[in-house]
Amino acid sequence: MRWSFKVGRFAGIDLYVHATFFLLILWVVALHWLRSHTLNGVGGGLLSVLAIFACVVLHEFGHALTARHYGITTKDITLLPIGGVSRFERLPEKPSQELAVSIAGPIVNVLIAGAIYLYLFLTGGFKPVTGLSITNGPFLERLLVANLLLAGFNLLPAFPMDGGRALRALLATRLDHVAAASCVAAT
Repeated sequence: MRWSFKVGRFAGIDLYVHATFFLLILWVVALHWLRSHTLNGVGGGLLSVLAIFACVVLHEFGHALTARHYGITTKDITLLPIGGVSRFERLPEKPSQELAVSIAGPIVNVLIAGAIYLYLFLTGGFKPVTGLSITNGPFLERLLVANLLLAGFNLLPAFPMDGGRALRALLATRLDHVAAASCVAAT
């Protein structure tokens, strides 16, 4: 993808960050500076957005490693301000494979949220969520909610979301691939 910079490689898959991602970083810095007027507040905001995008990276690797299980190579993963994109060499051939690859990312987010919930439950770390917002509230609770939102948003049954691909896969068990895709595009 043009305007992307390679930041690393994991499991043989290159990870890129698109230049527009830095606009998100600037927005977070400005938002937290206006709220707190402290470097500590800005640092906390940066930590939060980087933690959320670490979860996005794990989400994308969920797709990539599931695809690898079916013999599909992931060319690369690119982070954008709106999320991540995994580029595969080809689409899964069987609807069951496409379904597994599609839901692997959201499952990763649910597992992360579950692990955070379990940790907070076992340590008694839950705080009242009435003050929870994008810039306020305990870090782990915000990260838990962010992962649930990532999973839920990605499961919307529309292209190019994971939910649209999962719906196409389910429909492709009864229809040909083109007809299944047409049905999802019409929703």
